[in-house]
Order: sequence, then C-alpha cells, then structure tokens
Amino acid sequence: MADPASLGQRAGELAGEAGALARNLDALSQQLALSTQQAAHAGTPFVFELTIFALAVFVGYYVVWRVTPALHSPLMSVTNAISSVIIVGALIAAGPFGLGFAKLMGFVAVILAAVNIFGGFIVTQRMLQMFQRKK
Repeated sequence: MADPASLGQRAGELAGEAGALARNLDALSQQLALSTQQAAHAGTPFVFELTIFALAVFVGYYVVWRVTPALHSPLMSVTNAISSVIIVGALIAAGPFGLGFAKLMGFVAVILAAVNIFGGFIVTQRMLQMFQRKK
C-alpha cells in the first residue's frame, strides 16, 4: 500500500501534466480555427470542383445503366423527388439581382428540373393506367 504523501505528490504531478495537456489542446484548437478561416477565405479551386463534377457524372452513369427494368419505375420516382430539391436550389441561385453566370445557370436548372418533374408525373400516370382494370 502506498503512503498518502506519495499519493498526494503523484496527484500533483498528474494535475500538472493535465494542465500542460489542456494548454496544448487550447493552442491546437486556436491553430485549427486559424487554418479553417484561411481555407474559407481562400476558396475552392475550379479544378477541384470540376473533378467532383466529373466523378459524379461517371458514378451516375454507371448506377443508372446497371438498373434492372423492374426497378426503373421506383428509380424514376426517386429522381423526381431529387429534382424537386434541385428546383429549390436553382430558384435560390436564380434569385439574386443582376444578370450573371449563376443566375443564368439557375434559370437553366429551373427549366430542366421542371421538365424532369412534369415528365416523371406523365410517365407515372401512364404506368398506373397500365395496371387499372379495363372497363
């Protein structure tokens, strides 16, 4: 069994080490906050954004072309739901005053998403008519 004096001394040492760790953690958090602010002001490079877009195109292509015919209709209904979210984002992009590239692309996105949504409703209506009983 250890004596109380050595336990008190060890507790003091551990408290000192905990204080040093807390100071180091505070310094690291300040460095992280500074680097995050610098990264936010630097912006993302165009090549990075273009790479993400190209990868999304490839993934989308391979996912859609591997769908079996039995799953085509549920996939189309999910696509229509996604288009409704896209149209909200496109309206936000097309909203600012002035004429710029973002506003033009937002307008094009609104048109394309609207065509996709209404086309999906037409396809769904025809599909449901196929399953109705003949009169």
